[in-house]
Amino acid sequence: MSAFWQAVGFLTRFPVPKRAQTLEGWEGSPKFYPLVGLLLGAAIWLAGCLGGWLFGHVSLPLVAVVVVAFWVYATGALHLDGWMDLADGLGSQRSRERALEIMKDSRVGAMGVVAAIVLILLKVAAVQQLAAAGALAAIAVIPAMARAALLAAIRFFPYIQQQGLGSGLRAGVTPAVLLVNGLLVVAASFGFADWRGVVVFVFALLAVWLFGSYITRRLGGFTGDVYGALIEGAETLALLALLALMTGRHL
Repeated sequence: MSAFWQAVGFLTRFPVPKRAQTLEGWEGSPKFYPLVGLLLGAAIWLAGCLGGWLFGHVSLPLVAVVVVAFWVYATGALHLDGWMDLADGLGSQRSRERALEIMKDSRVGAMGVVAAIVLILLKVAAVQQLAAAGALAAIAVIPAMARAALLAAIRFFPYIQQQGLGSGLRAGVTPAVLLVNGLLVVAASFGFADWRGVVVFVFALLAVWLFGSYITRRLGGFTGDVYGALIEGAETLALLALLALMTGRHL
């Protein structure tokens, strides 16, 4: 179970045993990422239910802010940090080498701040509209979709940092792991959001493939920051796609 707790400890703020504070099981942890995504999604959904009970009669926008705030807290803003770093790097319009240097800088630039604000606003607006449509439960599967897409990126696209957080993870992402987790997320997507959830999951996978191809051309491969940005981008895109389908508007 060390690999499972490694996945929980890395991807969330949920309490884990002390052994998860070591590197034991690290390389095998990716196979549990979508499962951790489901646990995270369930917690986010519960936060939304609690927010709805407390504030739903007053303001749905407030409920949406509560949900997204908990979402950010529960992940430790880890992926959001990667999203901002990637925005700074790509937004600089510099060479590959300079863009990677900017991404490694601990300071956040204007592009990163703007990108974070836009992403959070999109998430809040989408959650609000899903709540208004009575489909708040559908958000429970969104984190799992993004983390299943991350598995595909780990498997099929190069990782360029020898000492980064993502080093050594590809060995744990076998075709069997991809298949089992893909089926798990398809089942969860159908369970929480019927056929529209499955369509959104396929759409998210396609979008991540296009994103990965672009990143490989632009930067030569993925870094830990790009993995984080992928999760944030996939979650937001899946939310928007799900909202479009749930409200009868076609993409």
